[in-house]
Amino acid sequence: MKSPLDTHPHAKSLPSQGRRLVLAGNPNVGKSVFFNALTGIYVDVSNYPGTTVEISRAPYGDDTLMDTPGVYGVSSFNDEERIARDIILEADVVLNVVSSLSLERDLFLTQQLLDMGKRVVVALNQIDEARANGLAIDAKRLSAQLGVSVIPTVATKGEGIAEIRTAIAQAFESAPPSVDPDLQRLLDHLGGGTPAERLLVLEGDDAVAERLGLPPGTEREALYALRRTRVNALVDETVVESNQGATFSTRLGRMILNPFAGFASAILVLAALYYLIGDLIAQQLVAITEETIMLGIYEPAVRSLVERFFAVGTHPHTILVGEFGLLTMTVTYILGLLLPLAIGFYLFLAVLEDSGYLPRLAVLVDRALSKMGLNGRAVIPLIIGFGCVTMATITTRILGTQRERTIATAILGLTIPCSAQVGVILGMLATVGGWKAWAIYGGTMFTVLVAVGTLLDKLMPGKSSSLLIDLPPMRIPNWKNVFKKTSVKSWGFLVEASPLFMLGALIVTLLQISGGLAMFQRALAPATVGLLHLPPQAATAFIMGLIRRDFGAAGLTSLPLSADQVIVSLVVITLFVPCIATVTVLFKERGWREALTLWLGSWVIAFAVGGVLAAILI
Repeated sequence: MKSPLDTHPHAKSLPSQGRRLVLAGNPNVGKSVFFNALTGIYVDVSNYPGTTVEISRAPYGDDTLMDTPGVYGVSSFNDEERIARDIILEADVVLNVVSSLSLERDLFLTQQLLDMGKRVVVALNQIDEARANGLAIDAKRLSAQLGVSVIPTVATKGEGIAEIRTAIAQAFESAPPSVDPDLQRLLDHLGGGTPAERLLVLEGDDAVAERLGLPPGTEREALYALRRTRVNALVDETVVESNQGATFSTRLGRMILNPFAGFASAILVLAALYYLIGDLIAQQLVAITEETIMLGIYEPAVRSLVERFFAVGTHPHTILVGEFGLLTMTVTYILGLLLPLAIGFYLFLAVLEDSGYLPRLAVLVDRALSKMGLNGRAVIPLIIGFGCVTMATITTRILGTQRERTIATAILGLTIPCSAQVGVILGMLATVGGWKAWAIYGGTMFTVLVAVGTLLDKLMPGKSSSLLIDLPPMRIPNWKNVFKKTSVKSWGFLVEASPLFMLGALIVTLLQISGGLAMFQRALAPATVGLLHLPPQAATAFIMGLIRRDFGAAGLTSLPLSADQVIVSLVVITLFVPCIATVTVLFKERGWREALTLWLGSWVIAFAVGGVLAAILI
């Protein structure tokens, strides 16, 4: 009897003679080492039909051994998973390679293979590294719990390979493992196809459901949750962590995950990040690159050159070297301000990644951020925002879903002042003195941050992703890797950002020439005076904040403001529309509809919160 998969487009890539032994596992668990150890020299490597993914195949006695791409589960979310799924469905025995260092992650695939009713042999690889990391794994107990052979191995040294061959031979002759009775009843209810195929239908795999002529199921989340619970229980029963025999890096990594020591280390690391981005680069280095080099040397030279061809005050002169000129402010912004910030950020991020600290930081703050629809990864753009909100908006790409990126971007645009603005804000608050001003300003910002994040989490459709992250060992960063990552990402930022800022500067200049900026100032004055109880000139400061945030905050310093007016004005200027650089990136990252909603929303929230605060204080 033919399997329904015999007629699918990739069936011709599957061997038709002998039994099929298939290697499966997560990425970077050592499958290729097992493949070479089990097959010897001859290997047939070819692209899987219809894809660019290479698949290795070789004789294994009278049978065939096939490799699969590294995947975290059998599904159909990308080419690698679809290929692995189709090959595993046709396997007679699956050699599942798991890393002893990441059993919480790797056993999820193991449990799914068992739920599919597959004959499985588990290679518990990197067992030597587990011992060096203070992990004691009871392989016999794990084998008894899973109901299949579990063989401790060190594939790079050939340890355990002979035992793996014996276990494979026994698996070929044994019956498939029994499936959980509750799951079996669900599978029997579907009818048609193999147990493995029916399980994928239950999990909502459209392609397999279509092949079997069945509607895709809706049980994925429930099955995944049960599987995760089962894996967590297996790890709790079979793995013991101990500092005895563990390396210093392992003990350090565990200490960082301790709530008290972890948060102390997080404060130090984040303080170092802010010091690098917000002080050394945004203040001291930028004072050289932007003010000394770009404003002091580059811009005068460019203006002198342009004025040979266009008179001062003409439209071409204004567009090229005016207040928001394409050849002056735009180039100064990109090379003098943003590029140093980008290099500094990517350098620090690469160090955190390469050292193994970044995943641990994400774990520490995950619970707090999950209350606002985010996960631990969001701590990075939020901290970077205090250096440069534009850069932070770009780094929201590290978040897993569009939903999370939208929430993080909204919080950044509203409540996080950039380093240049922070300097002005701190200076003005210091002039009014007392704890009251600091408490009101900080409390208002924190309240808006939590309220906006929580509200968006409630209103936006869908769910944010959970924090699923590997915890690699702590280690000294490889500086070659660090500098390579930094240079590649910084160059990519430069290539991507330059056209966007030029477009933004051109739009603002055209508004200036046409009188649009002055019109905005006049339109804003009534709200500034009537709602916020501020002098009419404050409207000009808000408009300047559209161009650059610190320009707007600095514009408030020359106004005759009372202590309460200072607090209100600083709250509004912080919540107000981000600078043009951030807005330009916002439209690029989030699309026109979403960016426009966030942009208009910041106007409303800034004046609404400012109005309430003014009614209370003034």
